Amino acid sequence: MVRYNISLEGKTILVTGAAGFIGSNLVIRLFKDFKDIKVIGIDSITDYYDVNLKYERLARIEALGRDWTFIKDSIANKDCVERLFTEHKPTVVVNLAAQAGVRYSIQNPDAYIESNLIGFYNILEACRHHSVEHLVYASSSSVYGSNKKVPYSTDDKVDNPVSLYAATKKSNELLAHAYSKLYNIPSTGLRFFTVYGPAGRPDMAYFGFTNKLREGKTIQIFNYGNCKRDFTFVDDIVEGVVRIMQHAPEKQTGEDNLPVPPYKVYNIGNSSPENLLDFVTILQEELIAAGVLPADYDFEAHKELVPMQPGDVPITYADTTPLERDFGFRPSTPLRQGLRAFAQWYAGYYKTSEA
Repeated sequence: MVRYNISLEGKTILVTGAAGFIGSNLVIRLFKDFKDIKVIGIDSITDYYDVNLKYERLARIEALGRDWTFIKDSIANKDCVERLFTEHKPTVVVNLAAQAGVRYSIQNPDAYIESNLIGFYNILEACRHHSVEHLVYASSSSVYGSNKKVPYSTDDKVDNPVSLYAATKKSNELLAHAYSKLYNIPSTGLRFFTVYGPAGRPDMAYFGFTNKLREGKTIQIFNYGNCKRDFTFVDDIVEGVVRIMQHAPEKQTGEDNLPVPPYKVYNIGNSSPENLLDFVTILQEELIAAGVLPADYDFEAHKELVPMQPGDVPITYADTTPLERDFGFRPSTPLRQGLRAFAQWYAGYYKTSEA
């Protein structure tokens, strides 16, 4: 187990993508765990999905009444990022701002270059020129591409991305490594595996399936149901992020008297991939239990098995051994428990919003 070398008490934390699914949950968790903490959030509130959901997440943060500042702008705006670092002086930075989604990267590649590459570069430059103790940033299980070896290990080669989204996330890791080496910036990349939970992203399968089933539409199950995903509950993701924030990779000098890059990458996944058909069955059962779907819902009439889509992979499966070794933690929320929490949130949220 590593020792924490960063105290978050009394610190100013920057969370980019703060109106996002993981970002908003992280901010709430930070305020819950640390009394004397200031959090700066930035998010461009794009209309990639329903912005009302993003504002709902921000409202939950505002309701805490803590030392919270929100900036509506893009990290691709270099002047804004520089001004933010100059005025607020964050000492720990968590970069979660990104254009997400594999299939959307085929439709709108510009959004990925702007946010995931230019935006991340701006964050790295700001960390270079300001006193930042630790940069934690989101990568993705997508970087493993079509690797045949499972479970996926951070020691595996990841040179064959099968989507632009994956390529931008691998680029983030490469850029962070270069900046860690050149400027001795401690950085930790986190490869997230299929994150789900209440108030999640509507473009994710579980949320999209729920919307369609509720509307009586047919859902498409890719690769004829022969996909496996390492579904990871959002609370487990946030638990991992909070622990990792408190340990920056150690600064060391190599034999060449130059910095050894203070750089790490971890998987955060449930390390227990679930078959997509089993996942959909559990989701259906929990939606019925939550009253989202009627008890006699004819599920078979509303599903269609279809081929694999471009950019998708048949399995994601995280090797979390380094996370367990260094931080004594591995995600373990059972799928049914997580989907039950989502179904109950969904029932409450949409009843309220439609009232």
